[in-house]
Amino acid sequence: MRKDNPGFVPDSPFQRSLPKEWIDFFSSFPKVELHCHLLGTTGKDTFEDLVKESGADIPQSTIDEFYTRGEKPVGVLRIFRTLESQILSKPEFLKRITFEHMKRVAEQSVRYIEFYWNWTGLKHFMNFEDAQKAIVEGLEDGEREFGVIGRSVPAIDREASAEDAVELVQEMIIHRHPKTIGLGIDYRETNHEPENFWKAFKLAKEAGFKITIHAGEFGEHWRNVETSLKLLGADRIDHGYTIIDNPELAEEAHRNDVHFAVVPTNSYYLRTFTDEEWAYKHPVKKMAEFDLKIFPNSDDPTMHQVSISESWLLMFNFLGFSLEDLRKMLENSIEAAWVDEATKKEWKRDWLLEFDKLAKKLPSLA
Repeated sequence: MRKDNPGFVPDSPFQRSLPKEWIDFFSSFPKVELHCHLLGTTGKDTFEDLVKESGADIPQSTIDEFYTRGEKPVGVLRIFRTLESQILSKPEFLKRITFEHMKRVAEQSVRYIEFYWNWTGLKHFMNFEDAQKAIVEGLEDGEREFGVIGRSVPAIDREASAEDAVELVQEMIIHRHPKTIGLGIDYRETNHEPENFWKAFKLAKEAGFKITIHAGEFGEHWRNVETSLKLLGADRIDHGYTIIDNPELAEEAHRNDVHFAVVPTNSYYLRTFTDEEWAYKHPVKKMAEFDLKIFPNSDDPTMHQVSISESWLLMFNFLGFSLEDLRKMLENSIEAAWVDEATKKEWKRDWLLEFDKLAKKLPSLA
């Protein structure tokens, strides 16, 4: 991530100094957040509280490092593993994290959010039923208090075994809850190809769960995107950037209306490209040229220190997408949400109209 504020790239050729009305706009129009890891929403104050409550032996200096986004920040995977292995010893901790982020996104006009979470890393502390119950309670309290609709998407730990993945899906089926709507897959893609977990995805699909797969991230082969779509039956792709390396696959994804939950602050590209290159070379630019159905998300907002509103702002003010482009991305995000078609139709009608009304009030940019 960048030196000062990872939500903003200082030397982007597209950067403009925006009036307050424009900044407020990105916090005001209705949004969907479909690529958000629950543990990646843990605030620093909450992290410190949970360390004390759990009795975990983690010094303050380590916590400070976790929340410092300098030239060589601590990777979020290490932070997640610390939470899973040492801190999240009680289900109520999950409830707190869920509820707090529901409050956070409500202030940014998020109307619907799906949280990914990994039970495999937590099962030494708690069973699936108790973990799910705590998260669902956080979702229910958040909806009641803030009006945000939230859903649970358990995710395969791709660094664990295929048998662990099957166990997760079996638990989802045994302890089925209407707010747990699909299966995802988390953590390092390198050497952990999606087809390794075919049995878990097949079992989930047969049980009626939706499927989303992190694929084509961190410079990985486009083959992982192809496998996710054609072999594993993914309903949606997270990241998916390397699909641009296979134009035929990209064109097929366009024809099939595949939706991609992208992340403008994806850390791989911010580490690899210079500030100027980032704005030109981030793969979402090429994905848009293929007319793929992309839309921005925050991924790990408190860890990357970027809000969902800032993710949308980045698409406009740094990656060079127009308001018309953003309106289409909002429509894409609604289409990609795992809700019924009648709800999608209603949201498109109401939210796009709200977007248009807010956009009309914006002052012109020089």
